[in-house]
Amino acid sequence: MADPAGVSGGDARSSTEPRAGGVRDVKSAARTLELLELLAARQNRPARLRELSESLAMPRSSCYALLRTLVKYGWVRTDPSGTMYAIGIRALLAGTTYLDTDPYVRIAKPVLDSLGELLDETFHFGRLAGGDVVYLVTRASSQYLRPHSRVGRRLPAYSTALGKALLAGLDGDEVAEHLPDVLAPLTEHTRTDRDALARDLAEVRDRGYAVDRQENSLGLHCFSLPLRYSEPATDAISCSVPLARLTPAREAEIVAAMRKARASIEEAAMAIELGSPGGI
Repeated sequence: MADPAGVSGGDARSSTEPRAGGVRDVKSAARTLELLELLAARQNRPARLRELSESLAMPRSSCYALLRTLVKYGWVRTDPSGTMYAIGIRALLAGTTYLDTDPYVRIAKPVLDSLGELLDETFHFGRLAGGDVVYLVTRASSQYLRPHSRVGRRLPAYSTALGKALLAGLDGDEVAEHLPDVLAPLTEHTRTDRDALARDLAEVRDRGYAVDRQENSLGLHCFSLPLRYSEPATDAISCSVPLARLTPAREAEIVAAMRKARASIEEAAMAIELGSPGGI
C-alpha cells in the first residue's frame, strides 16, 4: 500500500501508560482496539484516514501504520483506491468463533427457535456489554418484514427491553456505570431522564419483566426477561411485537411462553455449571 503524503515515518511501537490500580496499558494495543471498535461501530460506512485519526485523537502517521498492519492481516479492508477503510473479514471470523464456543448461545438458540415456531414473533438473546446490549441470537418472525436487530448489533441498554431487564438487577451506582453521560433519544418515546428511567427499572422489578414501548424502534413493543444463571444477570431474552397485532391477551401469552423458555435455558445452564453429563 502506498504511503499517503504526509504520513510516512510513523511507527506503532509499543509503549505503556499507567492506569488506575497500577495496571498498564500497552499503548499500541489499546489504540489498535479503539480503531477496530470505531470501524465496527460505523457498520457499512468506510472512513478516510483523516477521519479516523481525528476521531481517535491519534497522529495520522500512527493511525496509518496501524491501518496498514490491520489490512495486511485481514482485520481491516480498503476500497480499490486504498483510501477508504472498513472492518475486515478477520473480525467476522473472530466473532463467529465467539458465538460458536459460547455455551449459553448454544443453549438459547434452539429454545428461541421453538418459541418462534410456537408464536411466530421475533425473539432475541442479548448480553450486557458496558452501556450497550449486544444481540447474540435472533429468531425472526415470518410476519414482520421490517429490518430486525441482527446478530452482533449493539444498542443502548437504557432504550431496550433487553437492557432494562438487566439494568433492573443492579443497584443505583451499578446502573450508572452502564449509562452514557447523555441519554440520547432513539425515538420520541425513549426515556432520556435518569429519574424516569429509575422509576421504569423499579417497575421492571415489580412486574418481573421489562417492556420497551417504542423506545428503540417505532411501531414495536418489546418484552424481556433476565436469565438468572449468573448474579447479577448479564444475559436476557426478549420478544419484539408490532403494535398492530399486540393485545393484552397476546402480551400475557408471550410473557408466559417466555417464562417457560427462561426456565428451560436456566436448567440447561445449571447443568453446565454442575458438570452434568447432559450439559453442553
